[in-house]
Amino acid sequence: MNFIFYTFLAYFYLGSQIFLLHTLLVQPAHSHPQPCHILARIGHTVRLGALLPSRQSVRVRAALHRALSGLAESGNNFLPYNLSLDVVARDAPSGDPESLFRCVCQDIVVQGVSAVLAFPQTQEEIVQMEFMSSFLEIPFISIIEHGEPLKTQNRFHLQMTTRIPPSGLVELLLAVLQRSGWEESMAVLCQGWEDAGLLDLLKLTNSGWGPSHWHLRAALNLSHSTPHMANISDFLSEHFNQDLSPAASVLLFGADPECASSILRSAHDLGLTLPTVHWIMGHPLSPDALHSIGLPLGLLAYGEVDHKPLDYYIRDALQLVNRAVTAATVVRPDLALIQNMVNCFDKPNKHELPSSGQYIARFLSNTSFVGLTGPVSVQRNLSRVLTSQRVHIWSLRRDAVGQPTWVTVGSWEGGRLDVEEQGLWQGSWRAGFPVSGSRLRVVTLVEHPFVFTREVDEDGNCPAGQYCLDAGTNNSETLDHLFTERAQGNSSFLPPDFSKCCYGYCIDLLEKLAEDMDFEFDLYIVGDGKYGAVKGGQWTGLVGDLLSEVADMAVTSFSINSARSKMIDFTSPFFSTSLGILVRSKDTAAPIGAFMWPLHWSMWMGIFVALHITAFFLTLYEWKSPFGMTPHGRNRVKVFSYSSALNLCYAILFGRTVSSKTPKCWTGRFLMNLWAIFCLLVLSSYTANLAAVMVGEKTFEEVSGIHDAKLHHPSQGFRFGTVRESSAEDYMKKSFPEMHEYMRKFNEPTTPDGVATLKTDPPQLDAFIMDKALLDYEVSIDADCKLLTVGKPFAIEGYGIGLPQNSPLTSNISEFISRYKSDGYMDMLHDKWYKVVPCGKRVFAVTETLQMGIRHFSGLFLLLCVGVTGALLTLAGEHAFYRLVLPHIRRRQKFKYWLHTSQKIHRALNMTYEDVKRQRANTEKRF
Repeated sequence: MNFIFYTFLAYFYLGSQIFLLHTLLVQPAHSHPQPCHILARIGHTVRLGALLPSRQSVRVRAALHRALSGLAESGNNFLPYNLSLDVVARDAPSGDPESLFRCVCQDIVVQGVSAVLAFPQTQEEIVQMEFMSSFLEIPFISIIEHGEPLKTQNRFHLQMTTRIPPSGLVELLLAVLQRSGWEESMAVLCQGWEDAGLLDLLKLTNSGWGPSHWHLRAALNLSHSTPHMANISDFLSEHFNQDLSPAASVLLFGADPECASSILRSAHDLGLTLPTVHWIMGHPLSPDALHSIGLPLGLLAYGEVDHKPLDYYIRDALQLVNRAVTAATVVRPDLALIQNMVNCFDKPNKHELPSSGQYIARFLSNTSFVGLTGPVSVQRNLSRVLTSQRVHIWSLRRDAVGQPTWVTVGSWEGGRLDVEEQGLWQGSWRAGFPVSGSRLRVVTLVEHPFVFTREVDEDGNCPAGQYCLDAGTNNSETLDHLFTERAQGNSSFLPPDFSKCCYGYCIDLLEKLAEDMDFEFDLYIVGDGKYGAVKGGQWTGLVGDLLSEVADMAVTSFSINSARSKMIDFTSPFFSTSLGILVRSKDTAAPIGAFMWPLHWSMWMGIFVALHITAFFLTLYEWKSPFGMTPHGRNRVKVFSYSSALNLCYAILFGRTVSSKTPKCWTGRFLMNLWAIFCLLVLSSYTANLAAVMVGEKTFEEVSGIHDAKLHHPSQGFRFGTVRESSAEDYMKKSFPEMHEYMRKFNEPTTPDGVATLKTDPPQLDAFIMDKALLDYEVSIDADCKLLTVGKPFAIEGYGIGLPQNSPLTSNISEFISRYKSDGYMDMLHDKWYKVVPCGKRVFAVTETLQMGIRHFSGLFLLLCVGVTGALLTLAGEHAFYRLVLPHIRRRQKFKYWLHTSQKIHRALNMTYEDVKRQRANTEKRF
């Protein structure tokens, strides 16, 4: 029972002490009655010494004044009993340490100060503050603007840095080198670089990561040379004659911006840039200084952001002392407020009575708060006042319009490197590392036959082809999340529309490259469905994804042109093509005169002229021959007249078997056979072309090429377009701006959309301009055979694989593509994806091709009707001639001999009907 009772009393006493301490800390002003004798002795003032530097004392004094004014305006100086703060400021003498010590003792310590603020400007002055604080046992807070703080455990000397010290910068540089995987570096010292402390620390720091070690290969000193460009180029060429390893980097140190810019320009001109050499600014830069550096791309730099002015650090130092004094006053106001160290040569015996400095130093080490510079605390083992300095790491890249711009890729704060989203180099693979065994992100665009898509199977896999994401976005975080979900086997959580299977010409090529170069890839379809063009000041489509480094590679029918080549890199072309014009056939009814189409009108005229000339010569030869069928030739009863010759020539021409007179002389018969041969050849040609002409009623727009008047002067409503933001549109915009302005309203988002507008009824376009490789494929798969490419090809171009600028993969992939061309692999791909029977060479059914209806021969029926009508008119003319003209001619003595022209007309003019009957009777009796 006694043990329990005493235990209870002990816990009660402990609890009461904790409660009392809490009350004192929370309400120090009312913890106990004010120590009036102590307050009267110190004059209601807490004194603080300030040792101003001999150099720049005006600047530091002004900062101290601003800090005191700001503390007074805040209305809370954190001192108990409404005490005021009095700062005793003195300028430190320049010279030997003895003068400095005398100034501190005679001008500051004698005032009974609780602590001293110091502003050492050199490493020597920091050491002096270290010795004085240790000897006097008065807390010194050194606010260090430049230099490295001491590694000490002196609790009387607290060091507050306003910037990251050289040791911190070394840690930052080594963290960047480690993150980037660079195993060795070279240093270039620019003119005006006098601070060797940072470089010396780097030389001493040869720590490694795992099996590899970072090594500083050499330091090239330009500090004593002239900044002339020629000299710098010669210097760099001389010292960079040896090949650097792919993981090498160059640290550039230089306080002179002009010299640093000259070195970087020379390195860019000499090709000492990515992917061979990685340049890093070794010293910190201000954000304003970055604008003077524009080359080379991939340059890394770093610098402090949101840097606080000196008066902020002074104010936080004042607040640190005030808070420590307040906490000390709660327990021992006599030691906290009355300073027993006022004579440097009469120190109190620490065994009899502790000094005020010792007492306050203990509370300084345990004080922390959030000040103007961020979280403030004391690192006991190093006697440092920790404040917040934030450093950003920048990388020089191209923006959305292709201009060099600085991008924040990481930050350094509190000794930790935080890399933005995807690191110093975005993507799972980074430049400078071997691609073998890496994973690339590849963007593509659906364009037949280079890239097709189909749905995945029930398990979300692709039995053939490659899995590809069609998320409709180019947001890197979204793509990362989706690919991660699939890699973890969570494909069921992906939206069904996002998962596709990609296959085609380019996918086969990509698989071949991945196999030969030993890399894996994540494939996705470009979010906006565009090849890439400048829109709203930014690049869209495939080019935009490569510029923003969302993708490491773009594989599709990606045309190489000058605008894109300025922004990104292309491999050597794997497919050569040009621009072409696609038109559609028109179904037209056979015209009445379609049967005349096999021969040109000039040929028809030539045939009939030749017929009448031949008939004339047949008649002439027959009448001049002694053996001809004439009255003078052996008393022939029948006469071969000109009308007989015409009848014979027409019969031979049209192949009709009717009774006709034939020439009897050898000359006439020879000419008749020649005419028969002529008619045979003409008739054969006519017959051969007749069926094709009568059935082939598909007509196409007659466009001779890109310079056709229909395209340059579309006044008749001729409509034509291309694919928006494609290489074809870029070519039209640059080469034919007026034509491009007209066709903009007819442009389509994709090639299939443009082809579909040609095939609508009625067609929405008359012509579609696009890559001929794509148009030829569309023609070959057109089941209705309504499409045709017309005109001469123009704007010769090639398809290449797109990569970010200065990508080390460009030359490697180009080499493999050249190898594929030489060994026939590219020809095999072409045969595989283009081996489709062209529409013009398809074999059609006879019933489809040669079956002709009455509309095909409507002209012949019309010609027959005209012939019947003409025969009736001829009959009427014969009667009129017989009854009206013939009697009139008989009465005259002229124009009665017509035997050479027509035997019937001759008889009608010279013989009566009875004479004709008598002649016929005599002829019959003779035979």
